[in-house]
Amino acid sequence: MLRPVLLSGLLLLTFGFVFPGLLWAVGRLLPARAAGSPVAVGGQVVGFERIGQKFTQARYFQGRPSAVDYNAASTGASNAGPSNPALQAVIQARLDTLLLLNPELRREQVPTELVTASASGIDPDLSPAGAYAQVARVAAARLLPPAQVRAAVDAAIEESWLGFMGPAHVSVLRLNLALDAQRP
Repeated sequence: MLRPVLLSGLLLLTFGFVFPGLLWAVGRLLPARAAGSPVAVGGQVVGFERIGQKFTQARYFQGRPSAVDYNAASTGASNAGPSNPALQAVIQARLDTLLLLNPELRREQVPTELVTASASGIDPDLSPAGAYAQVARVAAARLLPPAQVRAAVDAAIEESWLGFMGPAHVSVLRLNLALDAQRP
């Protein structure tokens, strides 16, 4: 009877006080990262490196959909399983909208990440395939040659750290800012 009580106490101490305290301390040591790593242009914060945001204009690359409308204060997924009819309807609506906005894409060319929300709801990155799927729309909206926009995507690809810490990705915010800096 004493062992379960001691184990419960140890787990409460570890995960109720020590672990949150450690996270708090790391946040104090790295305040910019704890705040989402703000990105400033001309001295004004325009977004966050680690927090996705909604881009609605055709001239901008769009990130993953968000189940929480990109609200960093209430991150989370829809928690609906793949067989849930409501989730299937949401994904179909996202797919229809994406194909309408990107008429050069065929259904089978659409990366899953462009129609499904991430677990956090605020994923700031896309895979290279997710970015390349939007090149024609962004190029047309910006009146740029598609090759120039594709080159911007190529330059924005960040490889995994040491080759094994996650897949290559593209920061949607950084890519959009790079294209804004190129203004035709």
